[in-house]
Parts: sequence; C-alpha cells; structure tokens
Amino acid sequence: MSSRRKTSMRLQRISAATAALAALTTLATACEDSPKPGPPAASPSASAPATASPAATLAGAQAHVQQYTSCEDLSTDPNDSRVSLSGFIGAGDWGITERGVCTDEKARGEIVLFLTPDMKAFQQAAKDHTAKLLAEGRGDTDLASRTVVGKTFALTALETATAVSLVDPPNSDLRILSCNPDVFVPEGFKKEKALVEGCFLTDYVNSPDGQGSPHRGAVRDPSTEGAAKPGRPPTGSPGLPSAGSIAELKQLVSPHTVDCTKMTVTDEDIQSIDYMPVVDGPPSAWGVKQRAVCGELGGEQRAHNLNWLDTVSDMKTLQTKAKAAQLADLKDDGRLKATASKLLVGTNIAVETNNANVRRGLYQLQFLYLNCETGFTAPAGHRLEKAQVEGCVLTNYERPS
Repeated sequence: MSSRRKTSMRLQRISAATAALAALTTLATACEDSPKPGPPAASPSASAPATASPAATLAGAQAHVQQYTSCEDLSTDPNDSRVSLSGFIGAGDWGITERGVCTDEKARGEIVLFLTPDMKAFQQAAKDHTAKLLAEGRGDTDLASRTVVGKTFALTALETATAVSLVDPPNSDLRILSCNPDVFVPEGFKKEKALVEGCFLTDYVNSPDGQGSPHRGAVRDPSTEGAAKPGRPPTGSPGLPSAGSIAELKQLVSPHTVDCTKMTVTDEDIQSIDYMPVVDGPPSAWGVKQRAVCGELGGEQRAHNLNWLDTVSDMKTLQTKAKAAQLADLKDDGRLKATASKLLVGTNIAVETNNANVRRGLYQLQFLYLNCETGFTAPAGHRLEKAQVEGCVLTNYERPS
C-alpha cells in the first residue's frame, strides 16, 4: 500500500545456549516426570530396517542414532560441560542401567542417552509419573516431548530438530512415547501401542514454536469433502465462520476477541500510522460489501486498537487483491511491515488486524489467515486449506517473527 511506512520487525532469535538451557529445564522435568519409550519392544516392528538391532551398550545406541542424525563425542561423565546430567534420571531408575551425552552437530544441540534393557519398566515408570503430574493439574505434560526411544535405549533431545530427525524418516524404528490422553496425533502420522496400557508411540513431534514434525498431508479442500453431517462439519475440516451482516459479524467476534465497543460503519479509508488495513481504497473494488472499523479512531490522542470488519460479496476478488498487496509488502525483505494487518477470512466475512492476540482468538473461531508466501507450509497439527486464489493457502499457523 502506498501510504504504508515500512517498520522493521525485530527477530526474536534465541541463542543456542539459551535454547539449550530452556530445553534442559523442560526435559529434566520430562525425564523425571514422563520420559518416553519407543516402538513396541515385545514384538519387532515390521517397518524396522534390517540393520536395526537392540543396542546392548551406549556405543551401540550411539551408532543406532547416527543412522538418522549426528551423535558425536559420547561421554558418560556426569559433570560433562555440555549438559549437567544430574538433572536427568540415572542408573537404577526407570529401568536405566547407563547414561551418557553426545552432540548433534546438525541441530547444534545435545542428546542424553539412556540404556534401558527393561523397556517395559521404563514405560511403566513414565506412565506412573505422567499420571501423577496430570493429577496435579499439569495438563501440558508430554504434549511437546523430545524424548525418543528405541528397543533397549531411550534419549532426550535438547533440540526439537534432533527429535524430528530421529523419528521422521520413513524407515526409522525410533518413536516418541506419550502417556497423556490429550496428545493429538495429526493425520498422516503413526500412533502405535506401547508396552503398557494408557501410553502410545508416535513418529509425530509436537512443538509450540512450530519447529516440530512437518505437515504430511495435502492442502485440504473442504469444498470436495462433502456436506456437513449432523453434529459435525464436513470431513476433516471444521469449516469457516459466516455472518449475514456487519451486526452479526460484530456479535461473532466482540467483545472477547475484537473490542468493538466503539465501531464505525463506513466506506472511508480509515487507517493510522500504527494500524494499516489490508483493504486500500474503495471497499467495493476489493469485493467488500460492507465495512466497519473497531477501536479508537484518534483525536486528542493517536488512534489505537484498530481492527476492520468486512462482509464480503466477492471473496475471490478480496483474496486476489490481498495477495498482490501481501507479495508487494514481502518483496523487499521477505517480511510484512510491523504495522500491516493480516487478512483472516470466513466464508463471506473477513477481519483485518495486526494484533497477534486478536488473531489467536479469531483462529479459535475458525477464521483462517490468507498466506501467499512462496513455498509456505504449516507444521503438522495446524490447518492448511485451499484458498480461492492460486499461490495462497488458508491457515491458522503463523511463522514466529
């Protein structure tokens, strides 16, 4: 948009040392709280590669891991400078007989290895401890585990990328164990029986930072999935929200998601230096039927909390023009302006906002963001659906800025 002013966005890059420390804090708890084993040890997996054999030593476990990623400089020193092993479960607990650490040079993170010849005991201990944490109200236990298991060994990956490298290859016989019944395994990933009831094994790595397992399914097209059935939406998709008027749209999103205490219905091009809408110019030229802006429009103080509500008569036109504006904004440095709004759409409605908290609320209402970045894909577990314009998708995932 011609009136937009480019504002550089600060990249929130976490140093390797900080990331490792955060992972260690989480995984020390995970290991003490809910370490997880791997593929069914009672009967060899039919998909396991012919070279897969139980590792009788830590060196054997290291060699097995090296089929999938780097695992260098193996050490059993409890005071290893890379990782303080005192924060992890050790020999004598959970069926563990030996413990060590190696470095995944690819992911620039460490791997803590555990020799576990009694895998069923390991899994039972994991189940018992997870149940204890869940009973204490810690519902996030195991939701983003980075503990991977084989037949006679387990490991904790301090980097999400390490866990993905270990379980993602089609021929991998390594798995993540979870004993939390609320863990969601997306379509396209394995969910296998563990050695104890109440736990399962999976090749899906969840991660709140979006760096977990990659999306495996095709971009979903709800229009081809049949009509909605009583009590649920069309197969595989929760669908998109709709409204018959600006008043209905306001009722849908306000006050819990968008603050529309002050709302102005107008076709005027209202924007501010801090809040830039997607629609630039006459709304009718963008396929917008009626338009409103919520928030403080300014006066004695600068405008703030601006969000735009649209009822849409031509969604394809709106998405086509929004795509062109988005690509123009991305052209210089591959990032959207900090003040630029993102277009979140329903079936015949849209909301334009540059407020991340507002967008999170809209995703819960089943609005989806029109993303036209070249090569964009969403991590597993997020929605990725067909847009009405080629080169774009609708999603509820945003890359960390």
